[in-house]
Amino acid sequence: MANLKSSKTEERTIVSFDYAVKYLLRDKADFGILSGFLSELLKCEVVVDAILESESNKADPDGKTNRVDLKARINGGDIAVFEIQFIRAVDFFGRVLYGVSKAITEQVSSGKLYDVKKVYSVNIAYYDLGAEREYLFFGKFDGFRGVNFKDEVLSFAQARDISSPAGPKVDIHPEYYLILPEMFDEHLRGRFDEWIYILKNSAVRSDFTASGIKEAAAKLDLMKMSPADRKAYENYLENRASVDSVMHTARMEGREEGIAEGRAEGRAEGEAQTQRKIAKKLKIKGGASMLEIAEITGLSEEEIGKL
Repeated sequence: MANLKSSKTEERTIVSFDYAVKYLLRDKADFGILSGFLSELLKCEVVVDAILESESNKADPDGKTNRVDLKARINGGDIAVFEIQFIRAVDFFGRVLYGVSKAITEQVSSGKLYDVKKVYSVNIAYYDLGAEREYLFFGKFDGFRGVNFKDEVLSFAQARDISSPAGPKVDIHPEYYLILPEMFDEHLRGRFDEWIYILKNSAVRSDFTASGIKEAAAKLDLMKMSPADRKAYENYLENRASVDSVMHTARMEGREEGIAEGRAEGRAEGEAQTQRKIAKKLKIKGGASMLEIAEITGLSEEEIGKL
C-alpha cells in the first residue's frame, strides 16, 4: 500500500487589513480588493469607484492610532463607511452613528433636493463588545442581530455619561415614526390618536385628555387670533389648497394623455408631462419657491427655470 503523505495547506502572511485600508488601497487598480470584501459582506456585486478623502481619512504621519476609518463611493453613488477600532472605546457606537450621519449630510448641498444615496456602515472592533459567541452582526433600527447565531443581539447603546463608562447605557440609534393623518379612521385606540385626530381635522374635541392638547386648544384657537394673524393663516390655507388643486388637475390631464397613448412609453411621457404642467402652473400661480416646486415635481431647478 502506498505511503500517503499528509499535505499541509500553505499560509501566506500579508499586511493587516487596517493598514492596507489606511495606506495602500488608494489606487484605482487596487479597488478590487475592497470591492471583493464588500461584495462578500453585502452578498451582492459591489464596485468601489473612489476613496473619498475627508479630514478623518487623512493618514496619520506616525501611524500610532488605535482606530482607522475610511469612506468609499460604491456602485456609482452609494457610500461605504469603515470604522476599525482596536482598543475598547465607550463612545464606539456614538462614533459609528456620527460617521453615518456625516456621510449622509455631506451628500446634500444647500438649496438642493435631498437626493440621498444609501450609506453602508462597516464596523470592525477587535474586542467582544458584549458578544458571547457571534462574530458577525447585522443591524438596522432595532440593534445588531447575529447573522450566524440569531439569538444574539447587541443594542445600539453606550454609557449616558461616557466619562463614567460603568454607568447606565442608553440606546443612541435614531427612532423613526411615520404618521399618515389622512389614513386615520378616527377610531381612538390610544391617547396619541387624539393628536392624530387634530392633525387630520385641525379640531380639538372637549373630551380629549392627551398631554399638551389643552394647551394646544388654548393657544391655537382660531377665534382668538388677531385679525392680522388670522388673515395670514387664511392666506396659507388658500395657497396650500391652490397647490393641491394644480397638482390634482395636472395629474388627471397627464393620466388621460398616457391612457390615450396606450403604451408604456406614452404613460411614462404622460407622467413626465404631468410634472412639467404642475411646475408651470405653480410658477404662474406664485406662492411657491423654485426649490419647493422642485421638491413637489422632482424636476431640477434648471429645468423649471426653462418652463
